[in-house]
Amino acid sequence: MTSVVIIGGGPGGSEAALTARQLGGEVTVIEQRAMGGSAVLTDVVPSKTLISVGQRMATFREAGVLGVRMRDGSDDIWPNLTVDLAAVNDRIRRLAEAQSADTTRALTEAGVRVIDGFGRISGHHMVAADTAAGTEEIPAEITLICTGGHPRVLPSAQPDGERILNWAQ
Repeated sequence: MTSVVIIGGGPGGSEAALTARQLGGEVTVIEQRAMGGSAVLTDVVPSKTLISVGQRMATFREAGVLGVRMRDGSDDIWPNLTVDLAAVNDRIRRLAEAQSADTTRALTEAGVRVIDGFGRISGHHMVAADTAAGTEEIPAEITLICTGGHPRVLPSAQPDGERILNWAQ
């Protein structure tokens, strides 16, 4: 059986692991944050959720034109709306954690070994997984590096934590 070690558990690493397993490989995925990678934790899931909130706010802003009224007869809905960003943030975190757990479950059910740690190539056909319990050396006939990327920060729009925010802030 071919041993496959994948460093990075984002969308690319997860799909590669499932495919390698379907093809009969003995597969290990090493991920240092949480399965799903940035796509789930800081990029796609959070941004899609924030976009959805913005779209709903825009819909309410135009509701009066469509005949939607407040109980008092006013069509001025917009000034009465607010967004509870703490609640939105909590929902985003729950969605991301659930999707990450689903990915982990799918991999383990398929027979993929998932290691919580930092993966690195340590020698010829060897990968090291640095974990809280220590370092484990894993033989690997095939090694895939699926560490993903990170958002580009424009020099003219540096996140400052006040006016310009990124998801981590």
